[in-house]
Amino acid sequence: MKVYRHLSQIVTLKSAFDKDGRHLVPTDLSLIQNGAIAFDDNKILWVGEDQDLPHEYQALKSFHGAGFVLTPGLVDSHTHLVFAGNRAREYSDRLNGADYQAIAQKGGGILHTMTKTLAASEEELFVLGVERLERMLSYGIKTIELKSGYALTREGELRLLQVAARLKKHFIKKLTLVSTYMGAHAVPASYKSSEDFVTQVVLPTMQEGHAQGLIDCVDVFHEQGYFSTQDVERIFATAHSLGLALKIHADEFQDNHGAALAATHGALSADHLLKTSTAGISALAQSPTVATLLPGTAFFLGKELPRARAMLDAGCKVAIASDYNPGSSHVDNLLLVASIAAPSLKLNQAELWSAMTLNAAAALGLKDRGALAKGLVPSFSLFKANDLSEITYNWGVSLSQPLP
Repeated sequence: MKVYRHLSQIVTLKSAFDKDGRHLVPTDLSLIQNGAIAFDDNKILWVGEDQDLPHEYQALKSFHGAGFVLTPGLVDSHTHLVFAGNRAREYSDRLNGADYQAIAQKGGGILHTMTKTLAASEEELFVLGVERLERMLSYGIKTIELKSGYALTREGELRLLQVAARLKKHFIKKLTLVSTYMGAHAVPASYKSSEDFVTQVVLPTMQEGHAQGLIDCVDVFHEQGYFSTQDVERIFATAHSLGLALKIHADEFQDNHGAALAATHGALSADHLLKTSTAGISALAQSPTVATLLPGTAFFLGKELPRARAMLDAGCKVAIASDYNPGSSHVDNLLLVASIAAPSLKLNQAELWSAMTLNAAAALGLKDRGALAKGLVPSFSLFKANDLSEITYNWGVSLSQPLP
């Protein structure tokens, strides 16, 4: 059992939790000044003002938290972290006028990373994963999703899932890692159609990965030139039969009605949403599916940001994630991306912090964290600051501290 006392602020998000992360106002941060929290390895036992700390916890050795702000642990709910190689040249090409799809047609994009990833050994991929996760942990991120999708062969995708499983074990006391199978990330040139690739690779690999206990969620890139609505229906049907949670890359290049498709199938999240229509926003608002925004991708590709304000005002649960990947968002710092994007997305502080914690956790099906309340998992981020405002104000400066 541990106790933190005299924290300058505790950001509990208790009111945001009670409102299911929707229609939030600044006071939904539920800040506690000069706060205290008691917890064990499994759950939060008590949280409140230090002067009200129950007698049973006062005699315990405690961390003196003056000059620190405690928040729910940051959650990055969308990353493509297991890969080899880089696509720095493509970034330069885009600055010089090439677009994402043109680069892909010339053998770049996802298929380039596939070649590099297939050439790397499992040990090399594991070491790269450890380095990346240690860096993300240093920013205060405590829960991270890892997608496969950069092998696009049965053996290769299973190897990426196995690397993710090794990373889970390696970080078991430091991070919560969620493994998402995304065999439907792109269609290799050797297959005549997306339907053919789904039949021969995506579905059999999903079934085998599930049998080995390697998959938590299933994702698919629903986009013209990648995977159709019919492909999504087949993939989701198989995932549902296996009891696997669903996610979808939706409406990134054009409105393909991906948001509505996600809501219809009860997906955990619909991600990107750069081109989602008003009808798609309405569908998400009336469902438990989280609208996960990836502003780093819009910045990296030079695209307009999604209509976050319309989503929030409609009642959507909105999360923000980094989309850390080698080609379209090579940034691993969720707090930096979200802080820079917040003014353009027109988020208040409660919406911003819920997007990085409470709603991001919901986007991974983790309803036991994302706020600091009795009974929830004790997942915390600790920052050297006197006030929450200092954390998002200091762009690119990590105030995160190791937990005592």
